[in-house]
Amino acid sequence: MADRLRHDGIVVVGAGLAGLTAALAACPTPVLVLTEAALNAGCSSAWAQGGMAAALSADDSPALHAADTVAAGAGLVDEAMARLLAEEGPEAVRALARLGAPFDRTTEGAFAQSLEAAHGKARVARVKGDQAGRAIMQAVAAAALAAPHVKVRQGARLTGLLQAADGRIRGVLADLDGRPTEIVAHAVLSATGGIGGLYAVTTTPAELKGEGLGLAALAGATIADPEFVQFHPTAIDIARDPAPLATEALRGEGALLVNAAGERFMGRYHPAGELAPRDVVARAIHAEREAGRGAFLDARKAVGDQFPDEFPTVFAACLSGGVDPRRQLIPVAPACHYHMGGVATDADGRTSLPGLFAAGECAATGVHGANRLASNSLLEAAVFGARAGRAAAADPGCDAAWRPVTAPELPPEGLKALRQAMSRHAGVVRDAQGLGRLLNLIDGLEAAYGRSAPLVAARLVAASALARRESRGGHFRADFKGQLAPARTFVTLGDAEGVAPPAFARYAAE
Repeated sequence: MADRLRHDGIVVVGAGLAGLTAALAACPTPVLVLTEAALNAGCSSAWAQGGMAAALSADDSPALHAADTVAAGAGLVDEAMARLLAEEGPEAVRALARLGAPFDRTTEGAFAQSLEAAHGKARVARVKGDQAGRAIMQAVAAAALAAPHVKVRQGARLTGLLQAADGRIRGVLADLDGRPTEIVAHAVLSATGGIGGLYAVTTTPAELKGEGLGLAALAGATIADPEFVQFHPTAIDIARDPAPLATEALRGEGALLVNAAGERFMGRYHPAGELAPRDVVARAIHAEREAGRGAFLDARKAVGDQFPDEFPTVFAACLSGGVDPRRQLIPVAPACHYHMGGVATDADGRTSLPGLFAAGECAATGVHGANRLASNSLLEAAVFGARAGRAAAADPGCDAAWRPVTAPELPPEGLKALRQAMSRHAGVVRDAQGLGRLLNLIDGLEAAYGRSAPLVAARLVAASALARRESRGGHFRADFKGQLAPARTFVTLGDAEGVAPPAFARYAAE
């Protein structure tokens, strides 16, 4: 029998940048923040290296930032959302600076900004080269802990949603100190992060297995663009799980991509070379590795002896794997890095289910389209997290009866099989045969272990990838390399469960 707790306010699930920004913005409404991991652990925000993209310089503008965002999104960006992000972005960065985020500054006191791929201007505000996420999260976490309207419960694991007969979300089911507890609230804001933990090779915390996305889908929420997964081109290939990241800022500083023979290869794939969009660079590195030529990042000349000071996180990660980037090439490989898809929301975080809001990577505002522009993720978390927090705080709630929407745990052996299959069949390059095998594996795992939230999230990715018979942005089909008319995906779990044609049974054996 579950305990019951009534919270006279909103429940925020997740303590990354989106969740804590939402909690702060909800003031003075009482906010209960639930996080399984300790603060600044288990969230992608704290691991982000590059920084926050925003039009902060005199030669830049929100219109230019929005245009670059739309161009990178390969035809699927919601242009109104891109304009909103770019227009509210500079103030979001300044607000974080006021909280104490120590952004790098020029000698004149302005924000020091870096150039990253597919940006027309140097507009990425950073901290000590590659420590933006950690420093920003330290400042935001301190502010949240000090805020009288915010209470943070660490060690709290989300296990379900409380849903009324009309679909409204009334609260959550969570394990608090090892006891199942129904927490009834006016509204729930999901900021549970992405799906990197569903992949065998990822740069994100392993805890992020799409469980918030999966539970929302089980409750009937509309999911947007789940097939669009961004693979960071330059994960450091030193056999670590998760894989450390070599920030894109290194290429912005002039680092080169070479194969084992020392030959630069990006020119064969895109005229922008190393600063091509991420999906292009990821596929180029994948192709070089598949061809047996290998792929390496050469930062010896671009950074060299300045590595410990300019990119301390990358430097430490390389040394931990026996690579000295001042003198040696850095072996790199594509890795799951960001999910453009998620629970469909409007500009204020509202989902298709009353009482349920979403923000950050688990949400899909449409701002990223088919391929996220570099360093827009932290910005999106801050901008849309604040908007969602204010909207959730204004939600009146209701007193209707509810039922719990829950999912069983996926045991380690099942998760391992799923991760390997997701990287193999729903990775950088996809085709119908592989996606069919993946869907059959998901069917088998559900038969064995039940319909767990990670399996639901994986099904949404695989089924939508199979249904999209074209290549666009982060979604590349080897059997459908051309493009169709641009159209976003909006799908429910029921829709996804219908995308498993019997013909794929022949692909069940690996």
